[in-house]
Amino acid sequence: MRTPSRHVAIVDDDLPVRKALARVLAARSFYAATYGSARDFIASLNETIPECVIIDVHMPDMTGPELHRHLLKAGYNIPTVFITAHDEPETRQMCLSSGASGYLTKPLDERLLVEAVSAATRVRQSSHTS
Repeated sequence: MRTPSRHVAIVDDDLPVRKALARVLAARSFYAATYGSARDFIASLNETIPECVIIDVHMPDMTGPELHRHLLKAGYNIPTVFITAHDEPETRQMCLSSGASGYLTKPLDERLLVEAVSAATRVRQSSHTS
């Protein structure tokens, strides 16, 4: 019997990126739900809360850091891995100091992505069993 997949959310306004990340994670026994905007992801929280969320830093309407702040204010302490194509030291520092589990730059190294998500889901699982 196969072990249930770990639930990960991917929030990125770029459809090909969402599809590629979902494929990579599915190959490693993760279930990846994808969202094209922060608002779509927020609306999904009424149905299910993922063990980890991967958030693009630069999105229209609500940026990744804004989404992360919104989640924390609303009481959702979901381990977060930020991804970006525009690595800027100030943004990296802001994301990591806000409590992010990880910060990766595009193009993403699949191994680093899987390691970051695996570490984040382990943190989430251990916080539920403590």
